[in-house]
Amino acid sequence: MDAFYASVELLRYPELRGKPVVIGGGRNAAPEVLPDGTRRFARLRDYVGRGVVTTSTYEARALGVFSAMGMMKAAQLAPDAILLPTDFDSYRRYSRQFKDAVRAFTDQIEDRGIDEIYIDLTGIDGESRELGNRIKSAVHEATSLTCSIAIAPNKLLAKIGSELDKPNGLTILTMDDLESRIWPLPAKKVNGIGPRANERLASIGIGTVGELASADLGLLQEHFGPTYAAWLARIARGLDDRAVVVSSEPKSMSRETTFERDMHVVRDRAVLTPALTRLCERVTEDLQRKGYRGRTVGLKIKFADFKIVTRDLSLTEPVADAAAIRRAVGECLKRVSLDRRIRLIGVRIGSLERATGTASAMVPTQGELPFDG
Repeated sequence: MDAFYASVELLRYPELRGKPVVIGGGRNAAPEVLPDGTRRFARLRDYVGRGVVTTSTYEARALGVFSAMGMMKAAQLAPDAILLPTDFDSYRRYSRQFKDAVRAFTDQIEDRGIDEIYIDLTGIDGESRELGNRIKSAVHEATSLTCSIAIAPNKLLAKIGSELDKPNGLTILTMDDLESRIWPLPAKKVNGIGPRANERLASIGIGTVGELASADLGLLQEHFGPTYAAWLARIARGLDDRAVVVSSEPKSMSRETTFERDMHVVRDRAVLTPALTRLCERVTEDLQRKGYRGRTVGLKIKFADFKIVTRDLSLTEPVADAAAIRRAVGECLKRVSLDRRIRLIGVRIGSLERATGTASAMVPTQGELPFDG
């Protein structure tokens, strides 16, 4: 889906079309309705805090503002950009709608998150471009949103191709297009080549996929080891034998929140305690919506010095209710030395299984803790 969160917001606020818009503000970034019925929107220049950009419109991206960028840095690049809060309930609803539209064509779908899927079109009648246009039309009819599709021999090329003609793109790739369309791309465009690997490639004079394809395997093995070097050599030649995985079971579900400022464990208890409870509730909502329960509850805390501490508790019975998860998190919290300010807290539940009934684990209710009573 094209700039998915931002595109959903533009359906709600059509007057913002064509403007740089950044999604990621808190509730205080909600638009103000004026007496004449018009709306006053928050501006990025007025943001103060440590949040990150969730997504941005293409107009904001043209100014250098991208997902996962710190909001304060984004404000320096695009101070006049409109700032909107996130609304994940809406995004999930539109996600279900676009995926349901695709299921009218095939059930061979690999879900890759809220805004992205792989589809196995093997055996489906129709010429590639005509079929791609039909899928795009069905998605637009269901959601009023646009998507970008690449039809290619494998997942590797489909992933790369889906980015080539955004927004609202339809890209057809064959192995014959490798030299003209894929090799000129920066190596970092390949999913699986992260910033660190890209820096190491650059250090040995490899900047594009084509240069990677012509690199000496021994050189790659020297810098990346045999396994990753072999993978680099394969993907540079467009080779990928991964199947579309129609069904997969998640290993865990988690939620976390980063605070606008570092929280004191005593003085900010009125903020920390409700935030922790809300995370438990959100994890519970995820479990119940997807039909899972879990036996392991985990707590994550990132302190102001960026040190991360995690604690887990294994339960005798799988749970999928907020009260049981909250009690287990309280037990985990007792095993953390709360001697520094807190930057982030998170809750995770693992050892998942399909929910076939209701169950809850009997764990002790937490006692008085510095911010958790």
